[in-house]
Amino acid sequence: MQVESALSVVGPKPTELSNVSHSFGTPGPGPNGKQRTSSLQAPIMLLAGHQSAIYSMKFNPAGTVIASGSHDKDIFLWNVHGDCKNYMVLKGHKNAVLDVQWNTDGSQIISTSPDKTLRAWDVETGKQIKKMVGHLFVVNSCCHARRGPPLIVSGSDDGTAKLWDMRQRGSIQSFPDKYQITAVSFSDASDKIYTGGIDNDVKVWDLRRTDPVMKLQGHHDMITGMQLSPDGSYLLTNSMDCTLRIWDMRPYAPQNRCVKILEGHQHNFEKNLLRCSWSPDGSKVTAGSSDCMVYVWDTTTRRILYKLPGHTGSVNECVFHPHEPILGSCSSDKQIFLGEI
Repeated sequence: MQVESALSVVGPKPTELSNVSHSFGTPGPGPNGKQRTSSLQAPIMLLAGHQSAIYSMKFNPAGTVIASGSHDKDIFLWNVHGDCKNYMVLKGHKNAVLDVQWNTDGSQIISTSPDKTLRAWDVETGKQIKKMVGHLFVVNSCCHARRGPPLIVSGSDDGTAKLWDMRQRGSIQSFPDKYQITAVSFSDASDKIYTGGIDNDVKVWDLRRTDPVMKLQGHHDMITGMQLSPDGSYLLTNSMDCTLRIWDMRPYAPQNRCVKILEGHQHNFEKNLLRCSWSPDGSKVTAGSSDCMVYVWDTTTRRILYKLPGHTGSVNECVFHPHEPILGSCSSDKQIFLGEI
C-alpha cells in the first residue's frame, strides 16, 4: 500500500503529503513491494484531530490503542491499526492535559492537569471513574505502580509528590519538597518513588518515610521527564540542560549512579515538559525535542540512531510500541505520527 493513500484517510491535504511520506526515513518497498516491519497500515501514519498542542501520548499495554492528552483539555483514544481512527474522546478536565498513563492491565487511564486534579477514566465506557483532589497547583506528572496495590504517584508545582490508592478517597501520603516537582516514577518493586523538579536533582523516597533517602545529582537544569527501564534497574531522566541521563537504581550500585549521558536533542524557551522513554528491550531510548525532531539513542553506544523529521512544532513525547518496531510521537503542532523503525 502506498503511504499517500493511507495518509489521506487520516486528514492532511494531498499537498502536504510530500513532506510527510518521507519524514521518518522509512525504507522504500523492496523487490516484492514489501519490506515492512510492522502491522501499521502504512510505514507512517499521521493522526490529526486535536485542536491544540499535544503534551503526552502512550500506547496501552497491548499496543492496540493510543491515549493522547492535549492543551485542548481532551484525551483522545486512537486505534493503532487500520486507519488509526480517533474513536473516543474523554472530557472532564478544566485545563490542559499534561500527562496520560495507562494502568497495568490497560483498563484505565490516569491523567494530570493544571486544573490541580488527577483523573482516572474507564477505557471501555470513556467515563471518569475517579477525580483525585488534593494538590494546590498544576499537576505535572503521574505514574502507576507496576505491581502490588493500584497505587499512583503524582508530582505538582505545589512542591509535593502525592501517593494515591485507587481504592480509597484522597491521597494516602504526601512527600514534601521545597521545589516544584515536574516528573515522577515508581521503583520496580513499588516500594519507592523517584521525583525530579526545578532544583535539577532526582530524589528517591521510601514510601515508609517522608524524607528523601537519596539524591542523584548531575543535571544542570530542570528535569522534565523520567521513566524506569523495563527491567527496573535503570532510571532515564530528561532535563532542560539538553541531556538524558541513565542512573543505575539497583540497591548496591556504586556511589556515582549516573552510568550514561546522552546528548543531541534540544529544549527551548517554551519550557515544555519534554518526556523520555525506553524501548521494550531496553536497548534504545527516545526523547522529544524542541527542534521538531524525534531522537532515538542506542543505550550501549550512546549514539543517536535516528533523528526523525516530520513535526512542525516541539516534540513533547515519543514512545515505543510495546511489541512492534513502531515509534509514536506527539507535538505542539497538534499532530501524532506513528512510524516504523
